[in-house]
Amino acid sequence: MRRHLFGPLAALVLTAGSLPATSLAGASAATASVRPAGQVSSTNWAGYAATGANGAFTSVASSWTEPKGHCSSGDQYAAFVVGLDGYSSDSIEEIGADVDCTGKTPDYYAWYDMYPANPVTFSQTVKPGDVLSASVTYAGSNKFTLKISDATQGWSQTVHATLAGAARSSAEVLVEVPSAGVGVLPLTDFGSVSFTGAMVNNAGLCDSDPVEITNPSLTVSPITGCTNFTVTASKTARARP
Repeated sequence: MRRHLFGPLAALVLTAGSLPATSLAGASAATASVRPAGQVSSTNWAGYAATGANGAFTSVASSWTEPKGHCSSGDQYAAFVVGLDGYSSDSIEEIGADVDCTGKTPDYYAWYDMYPANPVTFSQTVKPGDVLSASVTYAGSNKFTLKISDATQGWSQTVHATLAGAARSSAEVLVEVPSAGVGVLPLTDFGSVSFTGAMVNNAGLCDSDPVEITNPSLTVSPITGCTNFTVTASKTARARP
């Protein structure tokens, strides 16, 4: 497999107006939930994106446990992504991991993507239950550092890449349903994935007033503790033969 492409936010539709963030005053930071600054729907993304002017974002990071793919028949795909750009720009600087299905066989792997170039797959092993951490940092002069590590398998990868003209107008932590140049591909039933320690510009995700990105096949939870949220494959996606 691994023939698909990652790309910018597709089919952006405003589904709710400005939503005030819930105050954390008087509440436990570990349990309090935060409403997003707004909500949009997309055919290929689900999660949270901080948005702003060009040059507003210099770093993004998060961790997650690689979920198990429940494969039945046909080909399905799901990517777990940490990155800059793509919300309102044509370039993306991102890194993450997939669980794809070829028939009943799941395929787990990590990759990085400096879109519009094709994504590059790492050779290291990824398994369900592995604890992964990823980050993208702008180093100045069109240079980016992309890192991903697997604490369970004991490996890490650091990529130094250059991309001229990157807007740095958004930062995202999300699940993506990739495309193959012919539209959005079928979604892997991965159950759910919990992103933890999500940071933007070295501060908690909620501090950047992120937009919630919804998807017909995925459900996004509120942000808790300013850095944590969960994305769950819908019952419809799970019921697909």
